[in-house]
Amino acid sequence: MSSQRSAVVLGATGLVSRALVSFLLREPSILSVVAVVRRGGGLAEHPKLRVAVADFEQLERHAEHFRVDQVLCALGTTMRQAGTRERFRRVDYDYPVIAGHVARAQGATHYLLVSALGANPGSRVFYNQVKGETEAAISRLGFPSVTIARPSLLVGPRTEVRVGERIGHVLGWLLPKGLRPIAADDVAAALTLAARESRHGVRLLTPGEMRGAANQLSNS
Repeated sequence: MSSQRSAVVLGATGLVSRALVSFLLREPSILSVVAVVRRGGGLAEHPKLRVAVADFEQLERHAEHFRVDQVLCALGTTMRQAGTRERFRRVDYDYPVIAGHVARAQGATHYLLVSALGANPGSRVFYNQVKGETEAAISRLGFPSVTIARPSLLVGPRTEVRVGERIGHVLGWLLPKGLRPIAADDVAAALTLAARESRHGVRLLTPGEMRGAANQLSNS
């Protein structure tokens, strides 16, 4: 693989993905970034960045956006936003997996996914079950490298209020260290470092491994 790589970011206007785009644009090992979004706006212009507006219900028809080396997916919703289990699964499972199929067919070699702590396809908790199923499906797509980040509760400047995250931010210090909220910047930075290394095989990133990654990236 070339020392410089191209990347596509899915969900580029979300909490983690906004930070991801910012870090990738400053990362010397990344030659170009495609941000695939549902609607334009929200991302500043940059010579390394191309914003691609796509119909997420027909990702298969946007193969040209996935002719890259690396796929970084931070797509995700909540049951409150989705409204139904079917819609939640569509966003958190179907979109990431379909994007993976398309990108792998175009030659992508590394898939980096933002999942969640507790992800398990056998879980009785619907959210964790879907996250686990997504991890498993992406791991079977044939990518030489797969990196899965499993953050705990995310904190950062969201455009919408998530009550659970606000409570977690205030009371998080009471939780065991591995369950405490983690800054979205740390998750994005950890994925940027993983993109730089591009290790073969499936790699899981825990909150403990990601915490402090933003400082590590800035000092590297």
